[in-house]
This record gives sequence, C-alpha cells and structure tokens, in this order.
Amino acid sequence: MNDSSRNDESGQAASESNSTPSEDSKATILVVDDEVELCRALSKLLRRNGYHVLTAPNGEEGLLILRQQEVHLVLSDLQMPRMGGIDLLKAAQVISPATEFVIITGHGTIETAVGAIKNGAYDFIEKPFSTTTTLNVVGKALEKQQLLAENQDLRKRLEKIQGAGNIIGNSRLMQQALDTARQVATSTATVLLTGESGTGKEVFASALHRWSDRSTKAMIRVSCAALPETLLEAELFGYEQGAFTGAVGQRKGRFEVADGGTLFLDEVGEMTMTTQVKLLRVLQEGVVERLGGNIPMDVDVRIIAATNANLEQRVADGKFREDLYYRLNVINLELPPLRLREGDVVLLANFFLQKYNERNNKNIGGFSASAGEALSRYSWPGNVRELENAIERAVVMSRDDIIDSASLPRSVVEGRQRFDTLSLPVGTTLKEAEMALIEATLESTNGDKETAARILGIASRTIYRKIQ
Repeated sequence: MNDSSRNDESGQAASESNSTPSEDSKATILVVDDEVELCRALSKLLRRNGYHVLTAPNGEEGLLILRQQEVHLVLSDLQMPRMGGIDLLKAAQVISPATEFVIITGHGTIETAVGAIKNGAYDFIEKPFSTTTTLNVVGKALEKQQLLAENQDLRKRLEKIQGAGNIIGNSRLMQQALDTARQVATSTATVLLTGESGTGKEVFASALHRWSDRSTKAMIRVSCAALPETLLEAELFGYEQGAFTGAVGQRKGRFEVADGGTLFLDEVGEMTMTTQVKLLRVLQEGVVERLGGNIPMDVDVRIIAATNANLEQRVADGKFREDLYYRLNVINLELPPLRLREGDVVLLANFFLQKYNERNNKNIGGFSASAGEALSRYSWPGNVRELENAIERAVVMSRDDIIDSASLPRSVVEGRQRFDTLSLPVGTTLKEAEMALIEATLESTNGDKETAARILGIASRTIYRKIQ
C-alpha cells in the first residue's frame, strides 16, 4: 500500500465516521496488518462504531504514521515482514508513549502475544475476529488511554500549582485561603489557622514562613497537646540548671531557637491556663525568661498558631483567656474542609499518587472511572489526611497500572457521601425549608455551626437560636 492509498483510507474513515451516531468517540485507531482483506474488514468494523481509522501494511509504515500524527490506539499483527508487532510496540513506546497497543495474533502465537502484554501491550485479539470481543478490547484499551491522558493533564496542572509548595487546590475556597496567606505572609502579624483536623494547617504554616521575610531563619514547631504543662513550658521558654528535678544543665527554649524566624504553635487550644499567661507575656512584651531564671531576654519571633477547636466557645467556657485569643487572632485564616473544596479531591489524589508511586517504586498511571467517582462522592470527614492515607493504601494494594475502586478502602467506596443538593416536596413551608437547609448544611460540616453559618451567610447565633 502506497502513501496515496493510505491517505485514501484515512479520508474514507473520516467521511464515514462523520455519519455515525458516535461522534463523541472519534478516537484515532491505527490498524497495522499485511493481510489486506483482514485489515479492510477490521477497519470497516471500527469505522461503523464511530472511530477514525488509519491503516498500514507493515510495521515500518505504521511507525511513519505514529511519527506524523496523534494515534490513540494501535491494532497490530504480531507477525509481519521487515518489522513485526513486537518491534513496532517497542518503537511506539518511545515515539508515542501515550498510545495504547493491542496485538493481533493467530492460534499458534498466543504465547508470544502474552509476552507482548508483559512488554507493555494492553491486550491481544485472536484471528478469526469476534466482533463483540474485538470491540470490547478496543473500548477498554481506549478507556485506559483516555484515563492516562487525563491524568497526564492533571500532572501538568499540578506542576503549575507547585509554586504554592504542597498546597494543592483550584477550588474557590482554597484559592481564597491562598490569596489571604500570600497577602499576610510578609507581615509581622500573628496568624491563627483554624479548621477541622486534617485540613492542612501545618502545610499552610510552612508556606507562610517560606513566603515571609523570615524564610532564611528557622521555623520551629511545638505541639501544645503532646506535652504536659511542665514539659511544654520547658520546651517553650527553656530552663536553667536546677530549675526542676532532672534539669541537669541549661537549655534554650523554642522561643530563643526561633529568634528571627517563626514559631508554630499547633493545637494551641489545648494549652493550660498557666501556660497561656506566660505565653501572653511573651506576645505583649517580646521577652522570655527561662524556667528557674530571672533574666528577661528579647526575642523577635513571628507566631503562627493553629487549632481545630472553637476558641470563642472555649473563651466563653472559661477554658481559654480572652486577651490571649485576641492576641493570637490578629489574622484569622480558616481552611475549608475537603468536602467543600469542589474539584480538589482529584487533584490531591493525583498528587498523592505520584508521591506514593515514588516511595513504593510503582508506576500506576491513574484512577479508573469508578475509583474517581468514589473519591469525588465521599465526604472525607478526615479531610486531606484521610485522603492521603487512602491513596497510599490503594497504591500499595493495587496490582494493576490503574487504581480501581476495589483498591480503595471500603469506607470510601461505601461510606458517607457529600451532600451537594437538597430536595424538598412541593408544599413545604418556608419555616420547614429553612430548617431542612440548616440541618443539611450542618450534616455536610460534621456539625460545625461556625462553618455552617458562613456557608449559609448568616450569623452563628442565628443557627444556635434556630436549633433551640
């Protein structure tokens, strides 16, 4: 077959496929086979099912087509003169790695075809062709090719987003949080990061430090919930020799170590009242005294605090000092829960897929349609942390090059779904509709009345009053 006959085939394919009902499935398939009648019959079958078909009588001409234009799937005979199907497969993987490959084989070469699958072919079809089997294999191969292409596009989008470090998100709420973070990063103002557990408060704290004028100095992290009161004070303020039993030497506190940099106080809502008093003095006066010492030392530290507790409620309950709350809450940056970040789940899932591919020496290309749907529909009560754990598990458990829903935790596939819509019957009163909307929003926020109030655009006290 010369170039003109090959062009005639492709032109005929285009004109025939324009008249088919499957206009949306205009994937380009290259059929490579030295048996003219077989090639013609297979091409006719594919065109009738809405595909754009190109043909070549041998591997060399097939390779030329792959160099010249985009091909989504190659159907190639295994045994051909000059360049066989295996050699074409290996060359195609270099020239057009996004193209899927299916081997055409006879009864005597099935073992070789199975070997081709181990070398990267998607599947094989046997002569004589079964129409149903052929179209089924072609459809699945193209589905995989499309998934890999979509995931490649997601990777490119992730690369653009990487300027924000590990903060991944294109949703409106996440972009608003990022804009606020960039705006306040270069200031000296104290920032209070709030939001549910697992929403990425520590990641944002790192970004705030990295974008600040203090980025060349240290960022020191202290978990206020992980240590008892005495040890927490010793960690924050340091101590002199003999300050308490076991203090055999002098030690600098985290405030001193972070001088000129940033101190991140995680879970600050769990700090005891005694420690709160001492912290307030440091924030007000900019000086710190070690335990057992009486020499005040000036410190220049930018404070970033984080909590998943409702500090306003803790102040009302007498468990958190009101003056300290206002000192910490100069800039409040609330991080949205994952269930409200429309579209971010898929981006984050692909980010974690890359991360755990590298850690586990795997090369999983993406997610099946069922897995993607399960990830998008789940409510993610554990937020980004839960999603990361789910993807790590899926990478470890998956035996295929695509993650299917079977590799995801059962809790994700069968668990609580997001509440995106609310349906009410005709005749519902305004009062009943109002309460149904409030209850559904509270359900979507796991009972967080402050977040629900912000979503509904009303004051939190209104929600409390309505519930009562």
